[in-house]
Amino acid sequence: MLTQRTAQRRRSERADPQSLERRVRQLLADKISGNQVGLWLLGPEHLRLGTWDLLCAWSGASAEQVQPRLALQVLHEAALCHSNLRCGRTLSQKGFEVANGLPFVGSDVAIHDLLASRTVAAAQALQVALGKLRRASGHFHGRLLVLDPHRIKSFTRRQMRRHQGQGEARPSKKAQTFFCLDAQTQQPVAFTLASGARTAAQATPELLDLAQAVLGLPPNASDRPLVLADEEHYSGEIFDAVRARPFDLLVPMKTTQHQREHWRRILPEQFQRQWAGYAIAQAPYRFGTQDAVELVQRSGERPEQYEFKGFLSTRERQGLEQLSTDFPQRWHVEEFFKFNQALGWQRAGTLNLHIRYGQMTLALVAQAVIHQFRQRIGAPYQNWDAVHLARALFSGLEGDVRVHQDTILVTYYNAPNVQGLRHHYEDLPKKLEADGVDPHVPWLYGFKLDFRFK
Repeated sequence: MLTQRTAQRRRSERADPQSLERRVRQLLADKISGNQVGLWLLGPEHLRLGTWDLLCAWSGASAEQVQPRLALQVLHEAALCHSNLRCGRTLSQKGFEVANGLPFVGSDVAIHDLLASRTVAAAQALQVALGKLRRASGHFHGRLLVLDPHRIKSFTRRQMRRHQGQGEARPSKKAQTFFCLDAQTQQPVAFTLASGARTAAQATPELLDLAQAVLGLPPNASDRPLVLADEEHYSGEIFDAVRARPFDLLVPMKTTQHQREHWRRILPEQFQRQWAGYAIAQAPYRFGTQDAVELVQRSGERPEQYEFKGFLSTRERQGLEQLSTDFPQRWHVEEFFKFNQALGWQRAGTLNLHIRYGQMTLALVAQAVIHQFRQRIGAPYQNWDAVHLARALFSGLEGDVRVHQDTILVTYYNAPNVQGLRHHYEDLPKKLEADGVDPHVPWLYGFKLDFRFK
């Protein structure tokens, strides 16, 4: 296998299971020193979440083979916010490669071959399995969902449809992603990828199918999650797709001159006053091939001050709650991208969709593990975005790695907030056993993991 030894040097190395184990054990016996051993703090979260089983299933390889370890490398690169070419930086010899259960850093060619060998269906199966684990772990409940297109500027030379982004003078080529997030916890449920030509109406049914599989909703579910979307989803096709699935939908209507005139013609007695300067009217509405409910909110106290905004919903009740409580939570999606897009959702690499699906889905696993890490150690880390966390902790802590009997000891020097880290990570095997988690690390050949702070 071709490996990246330094930024300028690549070489071929043996990657059979016996060679991998022998060389990893030798590196641990020799001891490792570097500034990327902060990445080892994610090891306990991998064990708690079950990351290794997910990677083995996605790669289609056994735990002894190199493929799931390369997948773990891609995941950890995402955690370090390094989604660009490996030949432009040096990751080896600083504690990074052994954290993946490898004695080397896989090259661009090796990672490309790994991702190219997997299909879009395999990546979607990984998303569904991950989502089920996250839901069981309490990362989200899936009662209030958000759909949002996330388009990334691309510099490809391929012929493709162009999109005009906000603030852009001219349309440009973009890679398209469509995310489904839990609005209440701001955590991703699933995403789908598409070429520049695919519309939101075409991508939404596939995304809803993934969300339905993650949430385990039967087709005739009576308690239907509410999906919040933007004006781009104001389409009869999307309403038809939602009605065929166990979801409800709330979408703002496009504000046209015709709609404004229609809203002003609504009789005053049809509006229900909620509080000073705010009233809501509700009426049936035919959209696509389905019946919907038009919700019109009116702001202002006097007729000459009235401003109107219309929404379309498949729910026939709770109009005030939908508009005043539920819909404002849609904007949490912007906070999610602000904090996490550097993990792998801000730069468009190859436009081979199965390769992009694999890379971005592994970044989704990284985001889940980092979320667990943030929740466990609390302030101030839970308020840091992905880049800050990567620079200050995962690639910013000086430390060393050594073996003592059946345990790998990771020692950090002058770590910040050391008392909080000690509370969660010293005597880690006992803490994991108390949580019902096996402390043996499968990609590190059954060693346990423990931490010291000096």
